[in-house]
Amino acid sequence: MRLRLNSTVLRVRNSGDPGSAREVEVTYVRAGKAYTVRGAGCVLACWNMMIPYLCPELPPPQRAALHSLVKAPLVYTSVALRNWESFRALGVYRVYAPGSYHSGLSLNPRVDIGGYRSPLNPAEPALLWMERTPCRPGLTEYEQNKAGRAELLATPFATFERNIREQLARMLGAGGFDPARDVEAITVNRWPHGYAPEYNSLFDPVVPEAQRPHVIGRARYGRITIANSDSGAAAYTDSAIDQASRAVGELLRT
Repeated sequence: MRLRLNSTVLRVRNSGDPGSAREVEVTYVRAGKAYTVRGAGCVLACWNMMIPYLCPELPPPQRAALHSLVKAPLVYTSVALRNWESFRALGVYRVYAPGSYHSGLSLNPRVDIGGYRSPLNPAEPALLWMERTPCRPGLTEYEQNKAGRAELLATPFATFERNIREQLARMLGAGGFDPARDVEAITVNRWPHGYAPEYNSLFDPVVPEAQRPHVIGRARYGRITIANSDSGAAAYTDSAIDQASRAVGELLRT
């Protein structure tokens, strides 16, 4: 096996007619220079929405299906707290807040590994996890995802910090929480292209699975197969593994 690190693929195509091709050609760039390699097959396990740009020869219905797989934007925020006395005072460790800037928060789960032990004394420092899914109510799911991604990319850290401190003050203030005193650090992890799209009966047409975009989009094209969790319409590791197995199997069967 050869791993080519820091290599961005620009083009993937079958060597000849897809129905009879025995090789695939991959062009990539590394350190400003383009290279082309050939192989017996190729699995595109990248973000499915980008595949039509890498392989523009795909049939139009397949390109359209791949373009429609809009990932959901997501934010995971970590807040380092001086202590978690306010949680003990309020008798909570997790809070759901629909409609708030972050829709939920919780103290990090207890994790004891090797010699490390999670803090059990409320007077000790702790980490707080917060979640935000930017969207725009009133639009379809995928249009909300696009609007949320644009918002996420344009939002400065100062906006996140202000909203985090204000939200924690409202939620935990009755327990003695003071954001100016008790917040030690904030880390905002933004995923503009977060979770793979999943079937949603509120927005997606009720059709047989074979007619759904992720199935149409993952169709084999000559010596090129397609994987990634996007191809399974589920944003989880098991989906990515299942789709990788399927894509490799399609190549090995020929």
